[in-house]
Amino acid sequence: MKGQLRRTGLTILKSCGAFRLVKESAWRRNKLLILCYHGVSLEDENQWRPFLYISPQQLDRRLEMLRDGQYAVLPLAEALERLYRKDLPPRSVALTFDDGTYDFYKQAWPRLKRYGLPATVYLTTYYSDLQRPVLSLICSYMLWKARDMSRVDLKEFGIDLPVDLSSVEDREEVVSQLMQRAAGQELNGEEKDQIATTLAQRLGIDYQKLRTKRILQLMNRQEVEQLAVEGVDFQLHTHRHRTPLNEELFRREIQDNRARIANAVSGKRTHFCYPSGAYRPEFLSWLAKEEIVSATTCDTGFATPETNPLLLPRFVDTTGRTDAEFESWISGIGHFLSRRKRARLAYVPD
Repeated sequence: MKGQLRRTGLTILKSCGAFRLVKESAWRRNKLLILCYHGVSLEDENQWRPFLYISPQQLDRRLEMLRDGQYAVLPLAEALERLYRKDLPPRSVALTFDDGTYDFYKQAWPRLKRYGLPATVYLTTYYSDLQRPVLSLICSYMLWKARDMSRVDLKEFGIDLPVDLSSVEDREEVVSQLMQRAAGQELNGEEKDQIATTLAQRLGIDYQKLRTKRILQLMNRQEVEQLAVEGVDFQLHTHRHRTPLNEELFRREIQDNRARIANAVSGKRTHFCYPSGAYRPEFLSWLAKEEIVSATTCDTGFATPETNPLLLPRFVDTTGRTDAEFESWISGIGHFLSRRKRARLAYVPD
């Protein structure tokens, strides 16, 4: 009911010209909207996690709206420089993609090239080196694919009771226990992948087929090199997609991440994205010691000249966002209608 009322309200506001008025206002002129994407479906990932993925068709519509609305889509570094110089062009937007999954290479970049739009990819590098599906995500995905199995015996994974895979809660509990098991045994990447292989066999899923399709895998070094030459801006997202609460370990994540990216892309990386938007006050000084000049969150909002550059908000766009809601944010009117600005964190450690 609330969703329907919201959609109706946005339709009325657009029809009476409110979107256009805010879009062309001096208020909007002084603000930068940083868009955030996590994944563009290769197959049905947007159905599995609609608040993480977007379909290729939806991304096409978003890019069309940016073009047709004459939005100034700027490279991230330029956008931030101009934001703090207070000389942004009207209707400024920057595009960012988190993690560096293969679907960016396969689905997003060809579309961005067609529209002539720049993008920043915050690349996490552990699984880029390993070239295996991300364990927590591929296990969750396979359990979802097998959700018609009402009861399944997973005792070989240390799970005593039969699991009802039709239950979201049961599936999440299985993933949690699998990850705890991997962490407790201090498994390496290859050994973790064996957990996924065995789980796939138990669920009757062709795991090799998923791997061949690169479902939930990251871009490899050669793909990163290619896209960097074509103009993609690769920046920091930690090596292992985590933010330790110990300063030395936190900074090592950035150092390892920076070193791995340097193997494929020349130049120093100085822009950072908090994995899953998880940040704490002490992180800011640690980032400064690593000479990080900007850091993006998953908090919803516009960046202004007064925004701390290490706490930049973004608009996270997903399947769960309607076209009208997306347009309300790029125009600016969504800012006045939003109640929740701080992100609800859904951090999934590896």
